[in-house]
Amino acid sequence: MDRDALADFLRHRREALRPEDVGLPPGARRRAAGLRREEVASLAAMSTDYYTRLEQRRGPRPSEQMLASLARALRLTTDERDYLFRLAGHNAPAPASAATHVAPALLRVLDRLDDTPALILSNLGETLVQNRMAAALLGDHSGYTGFARSEVYRWFTDPAARLRYPEHDRPRQSRAQVANLRAAYGTMGPQSRAGELVRALRKVSPEFAELWDRQEVARRFEDHKTLVHPELGPIEVDCQVLFTEDQSQALLVLTAPPHTEAHEKLRLLAVLGHERFPADAPPS
Repeated sequence: MDRDALADFLRHRREALRPEDVGLPPGARRRAAGLRREEVASLAAMSTDYYTRLEQRRGPRPSEQMLASLARALRLTTDERDYLFRLAGHNAPAPASAATHVAPALLRVLDRLDDTPALILSNLGETLVQNRMAAALLGDHSGYTGFARSEVYRWFTDPAARLRYPEHDRPRQSRAQVANLRAAYGTMGPQSRAGELVRALRKVSPEFAELWDRQEVARRFEDHKTLVHPELGPIEVDCQVLFTEDQSQALLVLTAPPHTEAHEKLRLLAVLGHERFPADAPPS
């Protein structure tokens, strides 16, 4: 671990960002350029003391998970992320896991969306990052680990995952989930994380196995859907999707036309937030 180089790199990347670059309000007059240390720590879900020690060349070697969080908080490109990992004495993430690093271009768009639900998904249906509105509408997905990070896996193994969709729409959603996964499988190959996910699901879900054998392939996102909130009930939303060039990640934005019941429900959700309502709790 190169403590000096790591500290210098973190400090320079922090000072190169402005609050508005990461979706934060400019706030009061600042004595120095860039983000504050406590802002980076908050974005990376770590303590300010821990981050400060890294910049002061006296912190412990960060874990790979911590480095991934820092790369996201500092809006690093893939090359910059790999450099960060090497400075900390870790190998750069393997190409197979590259899709878990949020594309900076999508993240810049997400940072500017604070009044409507928006989230970034990997091609395996993993929520890489979601804004507060998406957490309020869909539940907080940050606590899931292992296969359960994938919405596809939860859909076929956890009945609670289907409660966000009306019963009549669940068969269509099942087919869409499988078709999306097969598209990722075709790109990533049988020995990839997509292949591992397919093999795990075939063992535990006869429904998945049957749909998988249909050989349907598509990157499917409905233009219009109804989502069921546990307190506000059905909410009709329009879905807009922006993909990265390699199709490995997608920014999903959910909106409702002005002056509609759904629009009013989203406004209420924005005011009350997900803490007011019970969200889907990740399995312990």
